[in-house]
Amino acid sequence: MAKVVLVTGGSSGIGKSVGEYLCSKGFVVYGTSRNPQTIKNHPFKLVALDVRNVSTINAAVAEVIKNEGKLDVLVNNAGMGITGPIEETPTDEMRKVFDTNFFGAIDVMKAVLPQMRKQNSGLIINVTSIAGYMGLPFRGIYSASKGALEIVTEAIRMEVKEFGVEITNVAPGDFATNIASGRFHTPVFENSPYKDKYQSNLELMDAHVDSGSDPIQMAEAIHKIINLEKPNIHYKVGDFMQKFSIVLKKILPDKVYEKLLMNHYKL
Repeated sequence: MAKVVLVTGGSSGIGKSVGEYLCSKGFVVYGTSRNPQTIKNHPFKLVALDVRNVSTINAAVAEVIKNEGKLDVLVNNAGMGITGPIEETPTDEMRKVFDTNFFGAIDVMKAVLPQMRKQNSGLIINVTSIAGYMGLPFRGIYSASKGALEIVTEAIRMEVKEFGVEITNVAPGDFATNIASGRFHTPVFENSPYKDKYQSNLELMDAHVDSGSDPIQMAEAIHKIINLEKPNIHYKVGDFMQKFSIVLKKILPDKVYEKLLMNHYKL
């Protein structure tokens, strides 16, 4: 019997690639979008869900379970980006990012766990980011939100293990998606002391996304994880240097690693 998969943020980018790939492998896939009625000719079913609205989360999960009688896999992918000097980024915008990337992901886990416990089986894959392993300049809030989800995953997977539920993290590097257009960008203020450095870093970030890898790599990685009996706690998907940067952080003195990052971002 085909496994039933729910992919949050499934209307575009990594979520769409994952859903489409899993469909081709015989899975029953539901994606989510805040406004699915506006999306035509999507390759798999979409249900309405806003990760910042718990009632929509509960309704979407209930709809999938009603239609299919079970829910085997959650790919917790919905997220948003944010850039800016921390001093100049509105705190309300920071909260929105945490409400989406962190609390939203937790609320979706809360919604699917009762069904997975009832089944005594299930897999939750939290999509985080390689950026969550380090504080990146002008992306500190994004890094923090994804790093927080990595840590919560470590905790909750121990809490639910006795119920037959597995939880893991997958941290992508830069992929060619539309995330840059959906980010909150703190404006580059004319009188800002950060103006030149922030502007050049914005251009660098957008170039990294534009030249990023094909999201099909994430789809293939997630497919492999679904087929594992006992997934690891953390997975990283990206080019060699992006993954190696995490290794370097573990082995280099803090200030040496900081200097490497500052050189990379021309600070």
